[in-house]
Amino acid sequence: MKIALVTDAWHPQVNGVVRTLDTVIGLLRDRGHEILVISPDQHRSIPAPSYPEIRLAFTRARTIGRQIEQFGADAVHLATEGPLCVQARRWCRRNGLPFTTAYHTQFPEYLARRTRLPARVFWPYIRWFHGKSEAIMVSTESIRNQLRGERLTHVHHWSRGVDLENFSADAPSPPIYRQIERPIQLYVGRVAIEKNIEAFLDSDQPGSKVVVGDGPALAGLKARYPDVHFVGRKSGVELAGYYAGADVFIFPSRTDTFGLVIIEALACGTPVAAYPVTGPIDILTETSGAMDEDLNVAIQRALALHATDCIAHGETYSWAASASQFLGGLVSQPLRLDCHMSRRTLAKAIFARV
Repeated sequence: MKIALVTDAWHPQVNGVVRTLDTVIGLLRDRGHEILVISPDQHRSIPAPSYPEIRLAFTRARTIGRQIEQFGADAVHLATEGPLCVQARRWCRRNGLPFTTAYHTQFPEYLARRTRLPARVFWPYIRWFHGKSEAIMVSTESIRNQLRGERLTHVHHWSRGVDLENFSADAPSPPIYRQIERPIQLYVGRVAIEKNIEAFLDSDQPGSKVVVGDGPALAGLKARYPDVHFVGRKSGVELAGYYAGADVFIFPSRTDTFGLVIIEALACGTPVAAYPVTGPIDILTETSGAMDEDLNVAIQRALALHATDCIAHGETYSWAASASQFLGGLVSQPLRLDCHMSRRTLAKAIFARV
C-alpha cells in the first residue's frame, strides 16, 4: 500500500508524536508498504510563537495535492491539526478523496495553557478538522469517550508501543545517580509549560529530582529550581539507564493523550506517579503506578511498588501491534478512472487494488 502521511510534527522535533510516527513508519516500510511523509522541512516555514523548535509550514493545498497525486497514494493520513494538514484536508475535500486523522494531543487544553483562554474556545476547530475524516485514530478509551462527547464518534483504536530491546531494567544507570541522594525522582519529556513540570518540582518529597529533556521552559526552570538536576536530552540506552536507575518516574502532565514515557519507564522497572487524568488512567494499574490529585501522595505510593510488576505491564505494549492498528484504520482511495484508459491499463489498475 502507498500511504501519504501529512504531519506538522516531524524531525528535528523530539516528542511523542514524532517518535510514534517515525517508529510506525519504519515498521510499515519493513512490511513492504511505501510511505510518503509530507512535513514542514519540505515547505516554507516560520517558528511557532513562543515555541521556536516547532516550525509552522505554509503552502497551497494544490502543492500538497500534487505531491500526493504524483506519489499515487492509496491512503491519506493527516497526523496533526496544523497548517500543513489543513491544506491537505482542503485538497482531499475538494477532490472527494477520503482521509483519516489522529488525535495525538489534547489540543484545546494545550492552547488554553498557552493563551489563557478557555479550552472550549478551541473545540469548534477540532470538530471542524476531524469531523469529515473517515476515522479519527486515538490511543485510549478516555480520549474515545471525550471525542464522542464532542460529537466525534468515528474513532479507531491506535495504541502505542515500547522498544523492549532498548528499554529494560538491565540498562546501566548514569554516573550521576551514584552521586545524588535517593529516592531519585525522574521526569522525562519536553520541558514546556503544557507539561506541568512545576507541579513535580514543587513537590516536597525527600531525595533528588532529575529532569531529562529540552524545551522552551528549560532556562527559566533551571533558574527557579537550582537544586534540581537538569541533564538535557538523552536517547537510546543512555535514556533507558536514567529510567532503570530511578526509584520513581513522575508524569505531571494533564494534557497528554497517552504518554510514551510512561510505558518506557514501566518497561525499565520504574513505577509511575501521576495525576488521575487521560493517559495515566488508561495505562497504569494498581501494581505499576499510583495516581492522586496530590502528587506527593502519588509519589509516596508509587515508591512502594515492585519493579517486576512494572516490567510485566510495560512489556504488554508492542510497536508491531501499534503498526497493525494504524494500518487497519486507513481508508483506501477510490479508483479514479480516465475515460481514455485502455482495457489493459484499466485491468492493471483494478488488480493493483486487489
